[in-house]
Amino acid sequence: MPFAPFDWIDDEARRRADSGLVRTLRPRPAETELLDLASNDYLGLTRHPEVTAAAADAAHRWGAGATGSRLVTGSTALHAELERELADFCGFEAALVLSSGYAANLAALTALTGRGSLIVSDAGNHASIVDGCRLSRAETAVVPHADPDAVRKSLHAHDGRALAVTDSVFSVDGDAAPLGALAEACRDEGAALLVDDAHGLGVLGEGGRGALTAAGLAGGDGVVATLTLSKSLGSQGGAVLGPARVIDHLVNTARTFIFDTGLAPAAAGAALGSLRLLRREPERAGRARAVATALYGQLTAAGLTAVRPDAAVVSVRAPSADAAVRWAADCRTAGMAVGCFRPPSVPDGISRLRLTARADLTDEQIATAVATVRRTAPDA
Repeated sequence: MPFAPFDWIDDEARRRADSGLVRTLRPRPAETELLDLASNDYLGLTRHPEVTAAAADAAHRWGAGATGSRLVTGSTALHAELERELADFCGFEAALVLSSGYAANLAALTALTGRGSLIVSDAGNHASIVDGCRLSRAETAVVPHADPDAVRKSLHAHDGRALAVTDSVFSVDGDAAPLGALAEACRDEGAALLVDDAHGLGVLGEGGRGALTAAGLAGGDGVVATLTLSKSLGSQGGAVLGPARVIDHLVNTARTFIFDTGLAPAAAGAALGSLRLLRREPERAGRARAVATALYGQLTAAGLTAVRPDAAVVSVRAPSADAAVRWAADCRTAGMAVGCFRPPSVPDGISRLRLTARADLTDEQIATAVATVRRTAPDA
């Protein structure tokens, strides 16, 4: 019998289908009438004319691509300008822009730890943090979700270099990490604190400056932040922010920075345009939070089980993975796009609809969204 090296994939596919966990790509058109509560465009800036013009201007001036890695030809004056303004806006000494938020987490975790060091990671952290821990070659202790005492205990038991890492806002339920208590535990145990502020930037803190600003931790000597440019800033890319010596260390050691092509100029230009717009219109951050609160209040008043949002993510529990898929599909048929989170994307195994609040949603659209979710809800 001929050797068939990929027959095992068919078995895996059958198992996914039997478990209701098949994922498919659904290319979206440039224009759609769907009400969007699925994207991460929290401030409604992805199609803002000022942001798209900034992207186009950057592409015309600097070219379609970065042309190389940041240490060869991929750094432009535009990248440096974006890094300066990001650091200033978020309250840090320096910043480093990478090609994605995923790459930023891998860079920070692998460059700031290593063999003989310890990473203490929240059980609810994003997959990019999980992968960064795996690649770091450090010992990793996964602790219960949002449990500063467990973090402190793990740090105290380790003799040597250590780092605690957490999302600022967790992408599944939209709850915020107890950053103050985590920072205190890290200070007491001589450990660094790394916070992924992907879902906090643009939504939390004064004028959307992020969760670390809101917690009074931005710029701390032992604090490093990662973030993405693809959510509130409506562009693409990621960044690491922290003390200048940390950023310099990443430039010299972080493999996802050194060996990756630099962020495309259009993405850098769009992110810079969004950042400047947010400076002028800080009320967008408060509006995003208000929309999330309104969604949560109206969904729970309608009898649905939702998690109180700390930022712009609103999670609605589904009775099963299959039910969540059908529910999301029924919402789409009714004219609204929502996210659908199932295992292994959810650490507790509970499937959910995930609604993302946007600052540009009207009160009428909020009411429509709630009515649609309620009307299409599966039986418990």
